Amino acid sequence: MRATLYSLYFGLVLRRPVVSLLVVALFIMAAAWFARDFKLDASADSLLLENDADLRYYREIRERYGSDDFLFVTYTPHGDMFSDATIAAVGALRDDLAQVERVAEVTSMLDVPLIESPPVTLREIQKGVQTLTSPETDREMAARELRTSPLYRNLIMSEDGTTTAIQVTFERDEKYRSLLEQRNRLRMKRDDQGLSAAEEAELEEVSARFNDYKDAFQDRQADTIAEVRDILDRYRDGAEIHLGGVPMIVADMVRFVRNDIQVFGLGVFCFLVVLLAVSFKRLRWVLIPLAVCVAAGIGMTGYLGLVEWRVTVVSSNFISLLLIITLSLTVHLVVRYEELHSEAPADDHEQKIATAMRTKLVPSFFTALTTMVAFGSLVVSDIRPVMDFGWMMVAGVAMAFVLAFLLFPALLAILPPHEPVRRRVDVTGAVTRAFAGLIEHRRVGTLVVYGLVFAASVAGITRLTVENSFIDYFKDTTEIHQGMLLIDRKLGGTTPLDVVLDPDQGFIEYQKEMAQEDVAYGGGGEAGLSGDSYWFNTFALEDVTRVHQYLDGLDETGKVLSLHTTMAMLTQLNEGEPLDNLTLAVMYKRLPEDVKTTLFDPYMSDDGNQVRFGVRVIDSDPDLQRDELLARIRTGLVDELGFEPGQVNITGMVVLYNNVLQSLFHSQIMTLSVVFVAILLMLMALFRNLRLALVGVVPTVVAAALILGLMGWAGIPLDIMTITIAAITVGIGVDDTIHYLHRIREEYAVDGDYEAAIRRSHTSVGRAIFYTSVTIALGFSILVLSNFIPTIYFGLLTALAMIIALVANLTLLPLLVALVRPFGAGGRGRQAAA
Repeated sequence: MRATLYSLYFGLVLRRPVVSLLVVALFIMAAAWFARDFKLDASADSLLLENDADLRYYREIRERYGSDDFLFVTYTPHGDMFSDATIAAVGALRDDLAQVERVAEVTSMLDVPLIESPPVTLREIQKGVQTLTSPETDREMAARELRTSPLYRNLIMSEDGTTTAIQVTFERDEKYRSLLEQRNRLRMKRDDQGLSAAEEAELEEVSARFNDYKDAFQDRQADTIAEVRDILDRYRDGAEIHLGGVPMIVADMVRFVRNDIQVFGLGVFCFLVVLLAVSFKRLRWVLIPLAVCVAAGIGMTGYLGLVEWRVTVVSSNFISLLLIITLSLTVHLVVRYEELHSEAPADDHEQKIATAMRTKLVPSFFTALTTMVAFGSLVVSDIRPVMDFGWMMVAGVAMAFVLAFLLFPALLAILPPHEPVRRRVDVTGAVTRAFAGLIEHRRVGTLVVYGLVFAASVAGITRLTVENSFIDYFKDTTEIHQGMLLIDRKLGGTTPLDVVLDPDQGFIEYQKEMAQEDVAYGGGGEAGLSGDSYWFNTFALEDVTRVHQYLDGLDETGKVLSLHTTMAMLTQLNEGEPLDNLTLAVMYKRLPEDVKTTLFDPYMSDDGNQVRFGVRVIDSDPDLQRDELLARIRTGLVDELGFEPGQVNITGMVVLYNNVLQSLFHSQIMTLSVVFVAILLMLMALFRNLRLALVGVVPTVVAAALILGLMGWAGIPLDIMTITIAAITVGIGVDDTIHYLHRIREEYAVDGDYEAAIRRSHTSVGRAIFYTSVTIALGFSILVLSNFIPTIYFGLLTALAMIIALVANLTLLPLLVALVRPFGAGGRGRQAAA
């Protein structure tokens, strides 16, 4: 069967190379056509957990109390904040921003209602709202109110009065929200109950419509943000200005992803040209590997466009990874052909190609398969972008293997034989011979060193953490980092956290009883909302105050807004007098709608039976431990303040981000478990030798452990990028292991001498291992050009892991083979027996 397949393969590729090349050319042209539909996705959804129940509740609360669809502009004037020039500049900036398409409202320090500049009563505020630009406003009193007001302090104005914030709210896109709600409703039903065939079709159709509309929506939003930035640039001479907010972060992430794909792809391509030229000194050994790499890159990009598979910030480096892996496959073929050609230059050209492909087909197939398994192990993660990255690379490596074994022999077959490469200085050979000499003369010392390194690595792994700051994902030269840092320091924190309190169980049961008696309950009684609701009364508001003060007293929190803030403002309107239930009800009815929208709608449900505390967490706090903070808040509200566990709900981006972080340990353990078991089974299937299979996984285990240990000792936390390093290290590192074990088995069969087989393997396949490992390491190092810090760590650490795997494969692996002797007694053992 195998002979038949070999004959068919060589008949199609070697004897009809032009036909093979035409088929590949047609494939590439088709892929290039579909590559037009290649899409990027940097939305918040693309960085969240799959099937996260907290995400559902988050969306529900956002719908009830308002979305995050706004921009923050921080404005720090070079002069006095309340001078005529600054007020005029802020007013002009506000008016210019208001003219931008899709902007619904712009709120600045000039627009917020003032009640202490000078003090006004409820009766006076009903006649009209006073602002900073009102003629009757005392500017000094307004400056003090903006700096000290429980509502505006660290929200509109920093406490030192040097920085103000302008909020730019976008128009609500009803079509986007409608499609999102339809998709989410069907997804929830699918996860909870299952869908019928018609509903599955509807979900597929709605998802496609939503994705298409989201692409257009993100393009429009990016254009809007670019226009906002153009406006801000006109005002930078008079102030330090930064832009922040979720829409800006999403737009910049898309820009970063697009830039990374272009820079990585171009950088890796240029690097490969130089490396191939220096290593092999033949034009054909530059052009043929590059042709295979380009074909794989275009083919995979076209496939992603065809199936509408969007690239995220995690998978933005897939092109560079694919080029590196494709080159690794091709270099092994180049080295094997050169080896055969150097041994017998006069032999038939086609026969040498056939021999090279035949001897490398099985090990290359298994190396590709192990790499696919390594990336495939990422799908057991619960993090959607990591899962997608895994599947993308599985498809990409499969495509690279097929194209390498089609293009390489076909292109080489149409070229005439060349003179063998003569090396005056064989650096690679010197390195591999040095490794062979080391393990021959320093066996015990080598094993001791590896033992100590592995022990230190295990100790480092125990120090691994998942706590990392979103702000530190970006270089300090980026606007995202600068804006978030300024907001953290002067405007109350960046990351939103919502604490939502529901009624206690007794009130809920009372409501049910009243509903059964057909009593209209929920507002409209003699005392109004204060008499009908759970929270909007003097007794419950004392609890609100206690919760507010508790949250505000936490070291990790910045600005806290709640119904307590509203009550403080209303007390000022009531001339400092405490409010009773009747006064509360009257005030609630008589307040102007714009004031009510500001003071009540973000913090209390319409029926008064649910309250929300809007907390902002200081993301740049180096001591921030999100999981511990969330647990402490829940425990404090239940154990210290006496609320029922069912009353307390915590949501917001802090919770969603923390869920991703806390899943990292589980994801790391699962991916490594899957990849090690799968690779062990494949090594057993390939070599049919348990001892050899066990020996084969050791070098990559050491490399993965050393990298994780190094991260632990260096204090580098796991994140959505670095959790992939260990699995990728194992998957790619074991490729060289397979090539080495395959070759040493052949060399051992020559004379039954392990030491001689090791020396010959080092000077033959060791050269290819050196080339590919250095190529992969240098290729990964190009990722340092990213603006995304996790990508930089990913590139550097994976590059280091490849070098460690190279050293382990050329030292520890042959040393273990010589000690375990999986092929029999061999070498000196046989001679001693004789």
